[in-house]
Amino acid sequence: YLKIMQRTTKHFQINALALAIAMSTISAHAETDQQTSEYGTLPTIKVKAGSGEENEKSYIAGKTETAVPLGLSVREVPQSVSVITQQRLQDQQLSTLVEVAENVTGVSVNRYETNRGGIYSRGFVVDNYIIDGIPTTYSLPWSSGEIFSSMALYDHIDVVRGATGLTFGAGNPSAAINMVRKRATSTEPTANVEVSAGSWDNYRVMGDIANSLNQSGTVRGRAVAQYEQGDSYTDLLSKEKLTLLLSAEADLSENTLLSGGVTYQEDDPRGPMWGGLPVWFSDGTKTNWSKNTTTSADWTRWNVKYTNLFADLTHKFNDNWSAKLSYSHGKRDANSKLLYVSGSVDKNTGLGLSPYASAYDLEVEQDNASLQLNGSFDLWGLEQKVVLGYQYSNQDFTAYARSTDTKMEIGNFFEWNGSMPEPVWNAPTLNEKYNIEQNALFAATYLNPIEPLKFILGGRFTNYEKNIYGRSSSIKYDHEFVPYAGIIYDFNDVYTAYASYTSIFQPQDNKDFDGNYLDPVEGNSTEVGLKSAWFDGRLNGTLALYHIKQDNLAQEAGQVTRNGVKETYYRAAKGATSEGFEVEVSGQITPDWNITAGYSQFSAKDANDADVNTQLPRKMIQTFTTYKLPGKLENITVGGGVNWQSSTYINAENPKEVIEKVEQGDYALVNLMARYQITKDFSAQLNINNVFDKKYYGVFPAYGQITLGAPRNAALTLQYKF
Repeated sequence: YLKIMQRTTKHFQINALALAIAMSTISAHAETDQQTSEYGTLPTIKVKAGSGEENEKSYIAGKTETAVPLGLSVREVPQSVSVITQQRLQDQQLSTLVEVAENVTGVSVNRYETNRGGIYSRGFVVDNYIIDGIPTTYSLPWSSGEIFSSMALYDHIDVVRGATGLTFGAGNPSAAINMVRKRATSTEPTANVEVSAGSWDNYRVMGDIANSLNQSGTVRGRAVAQYEQGDSYTDLLSKEKLTLLLSAEADLSENTLLSGGVTYQEDDPRGPMWGGLPVWFSDGTKTNWSKNTTTSADWTRWNVKYTNLFADLTHKFNDNWSAKLSYSHGKRDANSKLLYVSGSVDKNTGLGLSPYASAYDLEVEQDNASLQLNGSFDLWGLEQKVVLGYQYSNQDFTAYARSTDTKMEIGNFFEWNGSMPEPVWNAPTLNEKYNIEQNALFAATYLNPIEPLKFILGGRFTNYEKNIYGRSSSIKYDHEFVPYAGIIYDFNDVYTAYASYTSIFQPQDNKDFDGNYLDPVEGNSTEVGLKSAWFDGRLNGTLALYHIKQDNLAQEAGQVTRNGVKETYYRAAKGATSEGFEVEVSGQITPDWNITAGYSQFSAKDANDADVNTQLPRKMIQTFTTYKLPGKLENITVGGGVNWQSSTYINAENPKEVIEKVEQGDYALVNLMARYQITKDFSAQLNINNVFDKKYYGVFPAYGQITLGAPRNAALTLQYKF
């Protein structure tokens, strides 16, 4: 532990002090009380309704605000919703957002490089990332590992597939991912400490403490601190991460709640890859690299820091009406020194690869403010619901690039060990600078004219303006209207049918060959389905069928060098359509048996009936289950799951200038876990991923490079709750 703290101090300085304070706070509140429930012995936590922690020992989903901000249950939302609960995060040891995404029904991940990637659903990229209902700073072309951020800050993750333009403006029909923070709800001392050790010398320590900050319990606090370090199956690659959360809640009165806090995340990878490995040798035959192969150099890095300040003021006027005022300020800084390698390797000499080095300094600041009024009223003898809201967002984006005139050579790639000297960097030059300002009004109502039938009707007016440095005119869209309509019909206490419709309006960051931004994606999304709740609501099921049509969908078209910097450029696909279905069950079969299982299938084509985004699997299965053994073995929980995906491909030009299909066959990854409850407070858990050591591609971009997925790996986690 001391060794870990020393390394933390070296690289993170002041932030390490915050970690030490948080850990010392944990030990200061070691005294606790315990209570017993049907799920076992738990720390005593007093939880306010809606905190999201009421089902922390199961895979049961609670209420969600991500699709429609009306406080509806998953069954009442006329879209396909998956909730990754805290218990599932712990069972599978899902420590990053990308690991969560890989285990959500209908969601796939393309790992562009070792520290960057994209999340996809229903055939399209997911670019709607939300923290506690507020969009976060994220620019896909300039992404710096955001989807690899730590899950230590979050209580659970909501994933709503389909367009969510009603609440968040961006009508992208793929999915919205809402990360719901851990909250300061406990009025009595409770804490959780975890220590983990895994493959490739990966180590992690995490502390989570919550308690009342005054005698009456009207002021409460929570602190979370996590530090991790380790190497990788990829040569040269190592990581060091620090994650912090400090939050508080105060009951200003019986009806008024003030909450706020700050989070900080820093990721400092060394030896990250930029781009992938060559698909072909120079003679046109396919390569077959070992899993540890890298094109990186030992001086490369991709440091990212993200700070988020947040505050909410909620007032309850009476039993039916409440208002919430929210504000957040996010700042993301990324500093990188990267090496990109292109070309193809001669089988005999190992020659043929050309290096290209560049360094970037990125800063993104975003302010968000929102005011929301929720209410309910009686009509036709039944309860109706309504929400009115205003949202404001302002984002400043600045990126500087540093090129080099240093002559570099790869030499024989078969002997590559990354020891190339770091080049001499030129002075930074402004690469891209812009400001995006959005404001919107939205409203929705939940109407219940007769007991089995409900309607959701709503819409959003959005103003969008993007001012680009160096351009005399802005990109501006005024009063863009996104309608939303849903219908829900309860056949009985178990089965519910639904249908929903919304339009799509999504401004893009992607550029064409000439450096011009593509026009916004526009279209519509329709979904119908059947939901069910078995075993008194403990096990939920969803069958969803959808049809999506879009214009101006961005497709990777190649690479171009602008101002000495290599970038990917895109083309706009007209009349792109996606249609498919998803089936999911999630929850508890018994209090000792948790399960989630999903199957998804889609097709995506352009107006000429040609497949789009062929690098995405058309069919997927994602499953995981745990079972607490009975009788004398009741201290043991075992679990496992299978993630399977169908074959994928791209068409790319080989060294002989022939367009050739590069294909990844279908494959399955098997993951296992076992947990032993040593005492009522102390447990040990073993997770093994990719049990059969399957070799697979992480991704193959359109320009003919691949990354390789993780081989078999394991982690042992010790957890102590008190």
